[in-house]
Amino acid sequence: MHVPAIPLPRKLIAAALTLSLLAACSKEAPPPEDVRPVRAITLAAGSVRASTEFSGDVRPRYESRLGFRVGGKISARKVDVGSSISKGTLLMQLDPQDLRLGQAQAQASLRAAQTNADLARAELKRYQDLRSQNFVSQAVLDQKVAAARSSQSSVEAARAQLREQANQTGYASLVSDTDGVVTGIDAEVGQVVQAGTPVVRVARTDEKEVVIGVPEDQVDELRHAAEVKVRLWADPNRSIAGKIREVSPVADPATRTYTVKVSIPASEDVRLGMTAVVDIVQQSGNAAGSQLRAPLSSLVQNKGGSSVWVIENDAVKLQPVQVGGMAGNDVLLTGGVRPGQAIVTAGVNLLKPGQKVRILTADVARRGDAELDAAGGAAK
Repeated sequence: MHVPAIPLPRKLIAAALTLSLLAACSKEAPPPEDVRPVRAITLAAGSVRASTEFSGDVRPRYESRLGFRVGGKISARKVDVGSSISKGTLLMQLDPQDLRLGQAQAQASLRAAQTNADLARAELKRYQDLRSQNFVSQAVLDQKVAAARSSQSSVEAARAQLREQANQTGYASLVSDTDGVVTGIDAEVGQVVQAGTPVVRVARTDEKEVVIGVPEDQVDELRHAAEVKVRLWADPNRSIAGKIREVSPVADPATRTYTVKVSIPASEDVRLGMTAVVDIVQQSGNAAGSQLRAPLSSLVQNKGGSSVWVIENDAVKLQPVQVGGMAGNDVLLTGGVRPGQAIVTAGVNLLKPGQKVRILTADVARRGDAELDAAGGAAK
């Protein structure tokens, strides 16, 4: 069955066409610009005391590697690692049999030389009597005088050889020439060693130092050190006054740091090998005094360097900076920023270049913290 179509009113058709045209011509409204709440400070130059900490260990200033002055076979070892020794303590001993035989041979040579010298003097005296009676010529007498002098020289040479051999025999005993502690044993009983081969390491305990490694960009800061403090890991509440004694002119090939030695007063509580922290405080009023101080939370690690967010015209931009050291919980900025600039100190990880920001004030601190937390949750 066919149902005829019902015609629509002309006014209804015109209204529908008008609505469709208006919908096609309209555009979506842009979303509101995202404004991040941040905390910020204004940089100001002032006198600061920059301090930098380096870890190291306690070492002796003098450590000797002792060895025998003659070669031979080690027959005895009298000390162990860690033994406290005094000057004259017997450390090791060689088998002295061969050295004693050499000394006996030198004694026999001396006796033979003395016998020849006595004979030459007696013969000289007889020829002097013969010459006084004109039985021999002066030339013969001169020969006897020369022979007597030569034999006396042989006696002196044999006596010196005996003294040298006696010293060689004494060198079979290795004794300490200072007070200290044994830090290493490099040879054992039964080992044959050559003259001068190190067999025992002895460290003096009267002078100690802390050895640290300093990066190349902080070596120059040591020249402005006003105070050096040393703290031991075993007693962190105790501070020991130190003094920079030596700065290596060449960087370590493995760590690429410069070795710095800090001398400390002698103390029985400070033992060798202890872990220590050296706090180097720079002078105030010099190059460190012109540095800008900023919270550690304001730093952003970008492309292997440090940067901060600088606020200009209610927007932020990432500015690379140079860090000169630490001052408590703050960092010292030596370049990249200038006094009077405002930098972000909280919310640095939620920003992007050109981001519009709103600086929080003290009267909205609590609400600002909540906003930062909410923004962080939204970013995550």
